[in-house]
Amino acid sequence: MQTVLLTGAGGDVGKRITPLLKAVYPKVILSDMTKPSDLMGCEFRLAELSDRAAVEKTVAGVDGIIHLGGFSVEGPWDTILNANIVGCYNLFESAHKAGVKRIIFASSNHAVGYYPRADKIPTNVNVLPDSRYGVSKAFGEALGAMYAMKHGMGVTSLRIGNVGEQPIDVRRLAIMLHPEDLIQLIRIGLEHPDIAYEVFYGASGNTRAWWDNSRAQAFGYRPKHNAETQAPHAEAEQKKATPHPVGDYYQGGTFCSAEYTADLQKQKDTVARAKRPSRS
Repeated sequence: MQTVLLTGAGGDVGKRITPLLKAVYPKVILSDMTKPSDLMGCEFRLAELSDRAAVEKTVAGVDGIIHLGGFSVEGPWDTILNANIVGCYNLFESAHKAGVKRIIFASSNHAVGYYPRADKIPTNVNVLPDSRYGVSKAFGEALGAMYAMKHGMGVTSLRIGNVGEQPIDVRRLAIMLHPEDLIQLIRIGLEHPDIAYEVFYGASGNTRAWWDNSRAQAFGYRPKHNAETQAPHAEAEQKKATPHPVGDYYQGGTFCSAEYTADLQKQKDTVARAKRPSRS
């Protein structure tokens, strides 16, 4: 990888990892819909993801793409549609036409947010999106799989938890992803010779992890960080939060509880019945 493109470079995660990418790759190109105030010495290419022509210009001449771009939280359907679905398709199609070798797709834990916190899930579970945002990430995973299998592009989808150096509540003790560990996952996706299509969980080596990240480990992932080292801070902050039966039960947290109209107990009972072994 000589030239790497980072979309969504102006966001919080993009700003955190840009200097770490620069330390690894000869040329890092940043892209977003507005120009960041600090380019950190990188080239910048302006692009709105829903504008196919702009995206085609942005991906020209790059070897690999880290696709963080899009709308990063829950939002109205039209916003999610244009930024995360139309925009994601434009990115993959333009990259295919330009001969890009590898793509890292920033998926999200919200693609599987409706799994209970009591469950530890592998990557090959059914998607259970907790929001329109989560639906768009499930779409991006499926789109990446198609381009990988149909066109031979190496694609890795990272179901990212929460990127940061410190967990700010108990939920993040399970899902925190330190930026240094994120870079390690990105490098596996961009550089490992055996990547075809893979889904990894974007989490550090957290003691309380809800996710089985053995697929990433099989490709050499060895996280350096564990949120448990900062458990007292996270537990103290959690005591300040208002309890919510839905958000505290499911892995997706407040994304699950927003706009929620189902009967939580009935859902629990239905899932419990489905898990029982059948009697022949």
